[in-house]
This record gives sequence, structure tokens and C-alpha cells, in this order.
Amino acid sequence: MHRIFSTSLASVYPLYLAKVERKGRSQAELDEVIGWLTGFSEAELRAHLDAETTFEELFAAARLNPAAGLITGVVCGVRVEDVEDPLMQKIRYLDKLVDELARGKAMDKVLRG
Repeated sequence: MHRIFSTSLASVYPLYLAKVERKGRSQAELDEVIGWLTGFSEAELRAHLDAETTFEELFAAARLNPAAGLITGVVCGVRVEDVEDPLMQKIRYLDKLVDELARGKAMDKVLRG
């Protein structure tokens, strides 16, 4: 099992936030991206952060966006569409969306609009 599966979103969230804020994006935009992928409302996302929900638990509870399959490209040298493990693929989807947000991609493009 990958260590990331038992890592809490709350422990990674500040890193995501720092990454997007360094590039002039906002916490609201980060939360919107996470909400789009997982189906969580703002309140549900906060509850998962407060509860230190692991990635495994997070994605077990998520209502994955039907358009998530449109997320393609490379994260950490790995093509997200080729990731075999379903949970790891969802985590990579999130990484890819955060990367695109940090790179200044338009929100409608990040959210596969």
C-alpha cells in the first residue's frame, strides 16, 4: 500500500495552498477545484480537513466528478490516465488539477468546462 493512501488531506492541503498562492491563486479557487473533483461542498471539505480524513477515506466518501476522466497529462513523471490503481489515479487527478491551477490555467479549463 502506498503511504499517501493513509496520509491525511489536512497534512497535504497547506502544501497545495502554498503552491497555488505563490502563483497568485486563492484558497477559494483551490477549494473549488477539490469540490469539483470530489463532489464535496465547502462545509464537507472543511469537515474532512478538521477530521484529518485520509486520502483513502476521502475518495471512498467522494462523489467523483463524471468528467474526471478528461484529466490527462503528467504529474511527478507519471501519466495520470495510465495510473493502474484507482485510488492512486484519483490522488493524481487532484495533483494535476492543483498543478494546472498553480500554472495559471483558466478555471473553466481546469474544471474541464
